[in-house]
Amino acid sequence: MAIGLCSSVPHHYPDLIRIFDKCFYTDYKTRLVAGDDEPFYQPAGELPYHQVVFAHGFFASALHEVAHWCIAGEKRRQQFDYGYWYEPDGRDAVQQEQFEQAERKPQALEWLFSLCAGSPFQVSVDNLGGAEVDRPAFTRAVHEQLTAYILNGLPERAQVFARALAAYYVQPWPDAQRIRGLITTKERSTTR
Repeated sequence: MAIGLCSSVPHHYPDLIRIFDKCFYTDYKTRLVAGDDEPFYQPAGELPYHQVVFAHGFFASALHEVAHWCIAGEKRRQQFDYGYWYEPDGRDAVQQEQFEQAERKPQALEWLFSLCAGSPFQVSVDNLGGAEVDRPAFTRAVHEQLTAYILNGLPERAQVFARALAAYYVQPWPDAQRIRGLITTKERSTTR
């Protein structure tokens, strides 16, 4: 189920590219780039700037890849794809558990960015051909992480980007009460 508010401002990825550039290019020499295939992060080298490349021009992919970038520390941002592993579709139960643990924080930030942009959000379990996935439980875990971020503070770059999105898309800042209300009582009971 996609969760989010609608914005009266259309959702076009070139706007995300401009917002990201305005927020981060000067201080971090990093650009958000629409890719033709799978997403990745490319540190500067052949080009004089780092690239956060999102998949196929998809709005949600851009938000997701920015979330990963907002979490990655300085050393990680010097490595291709932040030096992380990625096990493709077809993961077994142990690999899926590791995937969900690694994705909890970035997907919580993606959810925040979606709220700030007024665009729908749905967790990605990204394992169509592998072990059975408990999507409601993962949604609950991501929601818990989002709540923790709102209550305890966001990574600095995530805060900057989320605030810029909320301003551009004319969305209210997601406070704790609004975050708690994202998962209805019925959804809570089906995820336990």
